[in-house]
Amino acid sequence: MRIFLATVLIFTLSACGTRAPREAAYYEMDRGNLPAANVTLNIPGLGPCTDNPDRTLRLDAAQPINVLVHGCFGSSGEFRGLAQVLAFHGQQTACFTYDDRDSLTHSATDLRSAVDQLAAQTHATPITVIGHSQGALISRKSLTELPLAPPQHQSELRLVTISGPFDGIASAETCGKKWLYPLTLGLLPASCYVVTGAKWSDITYSSRFIREPGMLIPQVSSYLKIDTDERDSCRREENGRCLENDDVFSLAEQHNPLVENDARAKRVEVKAGHVEIVGNKRVAPTKLIATLQQQGVIRATAPDRLSAFNLLLARIYQDEGLKDRTPR
Repeated sequence: MRIFLATVLIFTLSACGTRAPREAAYYEMDRGNLPAANVTLNIPGLGPCTDNPDRTLRLDAAQPINVLVHGCFGSSGEFRGLAQVLAFHGQQTACFTYDDRDSLTHSATDLRSAVDQLAAQTHATPITVIGHSQGALISRKSLTELPLAPPQHQSELRLVTISGPFDGIASAETCGKKWLYPLTLGLLPASCYVVTGAKWSDITYSSRFIREPGMLIPQVSSYLKIDTDERDSCRREENGRCLENDDVFSLAEQHNPLVENDARAKRVEVKAGHVEIVGNKRVAPTKLIATLQQQGVIRATAPDRLSAFNLLLARIYQDEGLKDRTPR
């Protein structure tokens, strides 16, 4: 049992990392080229892509909206940089926050309810749901058939998932071995719950959540599935030596034919680390930006705005090397 607990703890820490403390400097973000807001909304679970306690949304009700969904141990502020990239291109965002110890189905139901309310209160179309890691699982599940009342307004929906472990998390495999439950007198599932919360039963290879992912609802017009080849990636290095790798989920963990075999789905593979793909306070997500622009999720950067865009990236991500880099 001690070996098992150590394994689960390693899985949890490697897959989620540590929760970064909130910083007041990240409570606000530049509006960039966003249209003027004409509605003020308070929708449970949704708010600006910052860590500001004020979760009021201010949007142009007639314009499309991107809803960003963070991974475990994340927060809305995790996507502050990407939200500013979208704002630079005149695209609105809202961020969904949730308790990452809840069951994934519970979080997905809350997200769907929030998206339905957003559609009803703005009539925006399309609404694009973009989820990373655990947020990818929640995002896709939210756009399948769920026990909710029919929406008051049906907007066109688009889905983007990034680095989602749709075949279950390999390092949590022990939690999915149901034949071990009686042999451990129930201690195995209890230990899994203690470490990861109610979501433990959703993230294993044998869970119903993974084995029966469900079909996307008809309102979803397209699904972009971005898988990351995270081999040989490094999250943090010093003097040319990798101190923390960025290899969290293998391509096998991200691959699930039941998810990909949908006429609306398009799979794209990107060579990038798990955190690198969405960026952090030091590294800009240039590979993700390029991919989303190629796939029409982020608008193309006008040639006469490339210099200003590179300066924005350098400022947001505090990486001076970005000044000489141009996303393609």
